[in-house]
Amino acid sequence: MAAEQPVPAAAAASIEQGAAAHGASNRWLVLVIVCMAQFMVVLDATVVNVALPSIQRGLHFSQANLQWVVNAYTLVFGGFLLLGGRAADLLGRKRLFMVGVLVFSGASMLNGLAQTSGMLVAGRALQGLGGAIVSPAALAIITTTFPDSAERTKALGVWSAIAAGGAAFGLLLGGVLTDLLSWQWVFFVNLPVGVASFAAALRLVPESRAELQHRSFDLAGAITVTGGLLVLVYAIVEAKTYGWGSARIVGLGSLGVALLAAFAAIESRSRMPLMRLSIFRLRSLAVADGALLLVASAMFSMFFFASLYVQDIQGYSPLRAGLAFLPVSAGIMIGAGAAQQLIRRLGVRGVSVLGLALATAGMAWLVRLPVHGSYLGDLLAGLLPLAIGMGLVFVPITLLATSGVEHEDAGLASGLFNTAQQVGGALGLAILSTVAADHTSALLRGAGHASAAGAEVAGFHVAFLGGTVMLALGALFISVLLRRRHVLHVDVGAPLTVAA
Repeated sequence: MAAEQPVPAAAAASIEQGAAAHGASNRWLVLVIVCMAQFMVVLDATVVNVALPSIQRGLHFSQANLQWVVNAYTLVFGGFLLLGGRAADLLGRKRLFMVGVLVFSGASMLNGLAQTSGMLVAGRALQGLGGAIVSPAALAIITTTFPDSAERTKALGVWSAIAAGGAAFGLLLGGVLTDLLSWQWVFFVNLPVGVASFAAALRLVPESRAELQHRSFDLAGAITVTGGLLVLVYAIVEAKTYGWGSARIVGLGSLGVALLAAFAAIESRSRMPLMRLSIFRLRSLAVADGALLLVASAMFSMFFFASLYVQDIQGYSPLRAGLAFLPVSAGIMIGAGAAQQLIRRLGVRGVSVLGLALATAGMAWLVRLPVHGSYLGDLLAGLLPLAIGMGLVFVPITLLATSGVEHEDAGLASGLFNTAQQVGGALGLAILSTVAADHTSALLRGAGHASAAGAEVAGFHVAFLGGTVMLALGALFISVLLRRRHVLHVDVGAPLTVAA
């Protein structure tokens, strides 16, 4: 397999341009800047969830197409993350970070001005493209700005809390903005954050890039992997309309698999691959990304179905629904803070499994949500352990996925990590929403069912059960496939590189 070759000798010893500037820069201020932009990007994955009923009424979305307000964003985000990560390595991480902020902010303005459902879905896809440029560049900036392992653990702890907490805070902010202003403001709110992030990065974030002999972009790889993921999820979403065994769904699924197979073939032969397959020889990275795919599938679905439960079943206003999820943000922050301390005692593997076990218990509790449930005894009793568990998970899993790679692959590792999160979230939501809708429809067709609300909640139960299984599989994945020797470089900060 052909792969990029590092520039030898002196160039390899100074693989990051501008590394000297890092010493003079305030590293923690750089962390604040990139985390502010990442918070904006992650926030947008869930800020629309509470606003979905208002968006549906305002732009006349069908029930089947409403989830594309979420999936158009997460799919394009996930599909282009690998290209965004590699482009950051080659063209400059600061440069790509700023370009991504501009694209994301501009798309946010277009979404707020959307007059039709098609305009909004297209704008959400453009937002996803901006996020795909911002996120890997931001994470790569952190990993190259903090070479010391202890400082990197602290920095990634902040990053993880922002990344996980932003999703929960998005539900609160979405409720506040939708209730007090209108659904358009869940998009307009990004503009001041984007402007501030761009201006601060222009002055304070140092530039860095990988020094490689070959500089080219694997456009064929980017097209095939993005197309394959889009087609597969579209097939899953449409399955509830046409049936899983229909010629349309089987054909779409086959096309998606063929595109992804073509992507793997292209990467194995490309002189400058979008995703250098040998990076998966690093067991900690491969297992972390695989586990994150499952974790994100459960998390995105939980936010989606829990927000529907409190509004459609419990009758909460958007503002009250947002406030109901405020403890989730606090729980994630608590878990992320505790993880930094527990890693020193239990190691990254132990903390990951502990967090997933706690999150699994919380998700399992949601399977029993009644139609006329209470907030404290029924909903919060499940959400709180789930949130703390997620906070515990994200810090070690981020360390596992980004530590031990060569500096010239920092953007690639960051892109892979974010891809697992976004694609996992999109696929999980598509699968579980389809299964939940099928179960609800089957109950409504059956004789003697109590109510439409009861059938809808029963569908939610199936989705939460699916999320429970995904989290449990994530814990099993880490427990079985990771051994102490695979994580020593993370736990003790020892250098470890990946052979080409």
